[in-house]
Amino acid sequence: MSEEILDEVQEIDQEKTPVMLDGKTGWRKSLALFWLFLKVNALTTSGPASIGLLYKESVGNLMTESEFIEAVGFSSVVPGSEAMKLAMFVGYAAGGFSGAIAALFGAILPPTIMMLAVVAILQRFHNEAWVTRFVQGLVPAVAVLILLVAWDIFKGNDRRIKITTIIIAVVSLVGLVLNAPGPFILLGAGIFGIILFR
Repeated sequence: MSEEILDEVQEIDQEKTPVMLDGKTGWRKSLALFWLFLKVNALTTSGPASIGLLYKESVGNLMTESEFIEAVGFSSVVPGSEAMKLAMFVGYAAGGFSGAIAALFGAILPPTIMMLAVVAILQRFHNEAWVTRFVQGLVPAVAVLILLVAWDIFKGNDRRIKITTIIIAVVSLVGLVLNAPGPFILLGAGIFGIILFR
């Protein structure tokens, strides 16, 4: 019996109550969301890498881990840019419509400014070999970031991998190997989740 209680306490501890926006209302809440997404999108180089930083910044501050996983899942099903969809989802969950707009602008501003700067630089140096080598150097680092976030999400809230999680992962992998569309795989995984996680 005490083991069950300990498991519940650990689960509650891992499902931290969001605190970042406590007491903030109106424009202060929107400004906090704008700043968060400005920071996340200024410090990461790709959509998948931004998910890792957003996870660290938002879980326990804006939302629980379960809500974050739900946000990633739903935003993966809908077409479009991962960072923009997550910004709107998290912004809306934390601050309503104005929170979604503030988060979206925070997510859009850094890549827009950076892309304009990068395009100007690449137009000038596009034939240089160092540019190609620089991009090749980024690839392994981004891959590791994606793997670490995927592993955290895969383990879930209780930090133990269940057989049902492995079954869904294997079926999803088979679907990916067979070139099934990603949104269909996610939808199917969600349906399996309804059936298997009773």
